[in-house]
Amino acid sequence: MKFTDLSLSAALIKELERQNYQQPTAVQQATIPPILEGKDVMAIARTGSGKTLAYALPLLQHLKIDPLSNREVQALIMVPTRELAVQVSEVIITFSKALKNPLITRAVYGGVSINPQMMQMNRVDILVATPGRLLELMDKNAVKIAKTKILVLDEADKMLSLGFKVEMDQILHRLPTKKQSLLFSATLSDSVEKIKADLLHDAVVVESTIAESDVSLIKQIGYRVTAEKKGVLLRHLIESNDMQQVLIFCSSTYQAEHVNDKLNSNGIKSKAIHGKKAQSTRQGHLNDFKDPDNEVRCLVTTDLLARGIDIEFLPYVINYELPRSPKDYIHRIGRTGRAENPGTAITLVTPEEAHHLRVIQKKNNIKIWMEDLPEWNS
Repeated sequence: MKFTDLSLSAALIKELERQNYQQPTAVQQATIPPILEGKDVMAIARTGSGKTLAYALPLLQHLKIDPLSNREVQALIMVPTRELAVQVSEVIITFSKALKNPLITRAVYGGVSINPQMMQMNRVDILVATPGRLLELMDKNAVKIAKTKILVLDEADKMLSLGFKVEMDQILHRLPTKKQSLLFSATLSDSVEKIKADLLHDAVVVESTIAESDVSLIKQIGYRVTAEKKGVLLRHLIESNDMQQVLIFCSSTYQAEHVNDKLNSNGIKSKAIHGKKAQSTRQGHLNDFKDPDNEVRCLVTTDLLARGIDIEFLPYVINYELPRSPKDYIHRIGRTGRAENPGTAITLVTPEEAHHLRVIQKKNNIKIWMEDLPEWNS
């Protein structure tokens, strides 16, 4: 199937071609037609399956320049994190520019001053928001959603598991009863089922053929190493394999900073992102890492970036430390091996972590190829 088979406008098709999108993913094929027909949709699709374009393209085609009353929002997209809010808004803005009459898209999220965001709310067609900041803006009468036509819940399972239920209940209560609702989730949990029952009407339900645990394009390797030699091994792997874009996961902000400092002090340019850094700093570091012309080779992070962040063609993910849950392991390595591009996931395993790694493999029904410590000159 081609994008031209999905009844998308010529302008959107041309932009897809310009950005070298060859054909729609499974979730895009299944959801774009019913969304264009105005139906409610619930899609269960893993991160990296192309869900942002699955709702962004028909949303842009649906909406027209509509001079609604001041501060009214035509389409509301709810996301769980600041990073995802920025990412989704960037995608929509890019495709909106291809339209004859571009729609105005804004992203609002906490962690930064609310005043600049309030000043941008005079005219907004599409608003991408995290729940807490949206409520703050509504309480200040800076945003109105009583006439919103389309609601999108992106990463619904993560939003609900992170404890946004009270905030989401307040937001949903203020939305109009008559609207098109689109729910995208990586997993089908009890909380997702409930919000589906409460929110969606006669919905088209889509389950992507790509399972969350499908990591067939990812080469998974584990290295047995002592805790004191992890740093040396990490630097050896990066240098000996000439790795130019590596996402490194640590279990704490302290460890992320420590690993980042060691990389830089040994001549490997790196940046660190975690919840204790300011939003502007986090976004700047992420942009530097994603920029192919930048010299930043490594981005060290916590599970903050384990889901919801799209880094196109990322070749390497390294688990400096194991995540707490087996599912988080899949979320982490799922940053690579995306959009039919192969990737490599490397895990550094101490003797104390060996049992937990076996649990991760058993729970996810995967096999990690284990290797002993390679030789290097240290």
